[in-house]
Amino acid sequence: MISIVIIEDEKPAARSLERKLEKLGYSSMINLSSVEEAVVWFGSNKEPDLIFLDIQLSDGLSFEIFEQVHINSSIIFTTAYDEYALRAFKLNSIDYLLKPIQEDELKQAIDKFQNNRTAIFGFNQQFDLFKQFMSTSNAVEYKERFAVKVGAQIKIILRSEIVCFYSENKATYVQTTEGRNYIIDYTLEELEKMVDPVDFFRMSRKFIVSIHSIKDIYSYSNSRLKLNLVNLESEDLIVSREKVTDFKKWIEK
Repeated sequence: MISIVIIEDEKPAARSLERKLEKLGYSSMINLSSVEEAVVWFGSNKEPDLIFLDIQLSDGLSFEIFEQVHINSSIIFTTAYDEYALRAFKLNSIDYLLKPIQEDELKQAIDKFQNNRTAIFGFNQQFDLFKQFMSTSNAVEYKERFAVKVGAQIKIILRSEIVCFYSENKATYVQTTEGRNYIIDYTLEELEKMVDPVDFFRMSRKFIVSIHSIKDIYSYSNSRLKLNLVNLESEDLIVSREKVTDFKKWIEK
């Protein structure tokens, strides 16, 4: 029986994959949900035979795991990326499974793994290739505009008009350079994957900010930072302590 680790930050997707694997007769599975959790687990456990890996996790791209720990396990990517963009990289891994994962495609990927276990790339070799793939200009397409409802109308907001996204009272809003805010039909977790990380940064659980809208940055208590944005000043615009180092790197890119 092969040992399997599933690295997926969306619990419904992880449970669905686990159920499909159980139907195929596999039961030795570990579920991990973030870069941080995976690094800790791999640092103190025997590496599995096979890893199902979501490319984008809540706290970063999954290849960051393997910059911190060395692993030779085989990999099957599980991703929502466009199928055409993946063809160039498909030959350098066991397989890609596009979400939502179909049972017949899962079985084919498992069979491919079982039939080629002695010839499969090591995990770190795959990620070296994957990082090259991700660095190409067409690797990821980020959203340039968003549509929001304003009464009976639909308004288009361009990326250049966005000050920040924020959550409040179980809703998500986009704040514009005109000083207006609109409810948007995405969570911050979803938006974090949709917007270009060169221009946008998840500074806290509540805010994703645009680099072009930062007016002032102040030192704040407990080694944190406080921001003032274009047409928006709020006591909640605090860069959380665990994000400060990454934030400073981001603003200097």
